[in-house]
Amino acid sequence: MKSLTEHLTFTTKGRREYINITRQVEDLVRKSGIQEGLCLVNAMHITASVFINDNESGLIQDFDDFLEGLAPHEPVSKYRHNRTGEDNGDAHIKRTIMGREVVVAVTKGRLDFGPWEQIFYGEFDGRRPKRVLVKIIGE
Repeated sequence: MKSLTEHLTFTTKGRREYINITRQVEDLVRKSGIQEGLCLVNAMHITASVFINDNESGLIQDFDDFLEGLAPHEPVSKYRHNRTGEDNGDAHIKRTIMGREVVVAVTKGRLDFGPWEQIFYGEFDGRRPKRVLVKIIGE
């Protein structure tokens, strides 16, 4: 069994941002040399997410609109968490909804996706460096 562990770091310009990271993860699968196995991709911060979906701009905006409607950033006084001096209570909720990680099969040295599937990093409290773990295991 072989493994590769790498970290990707993202610093977004805005508070919320969605970044297609499929290419970076594919590059790491190639680097690993693993032909058959699993690839775990997970956000290392409690206010960010990794998820799989279609790379279509309207859909990405729909996600953002849905999440902001469900857990709006303002008023920040709405969230008990923000009484600690933080202003990111909404970001914790958004992350829980969108999920922490994805696992994708590696088959014949490639990520084994269904049609239209892409890996995204979702940032809900950005503007500072945050890490994503990529761990690939297999033969």
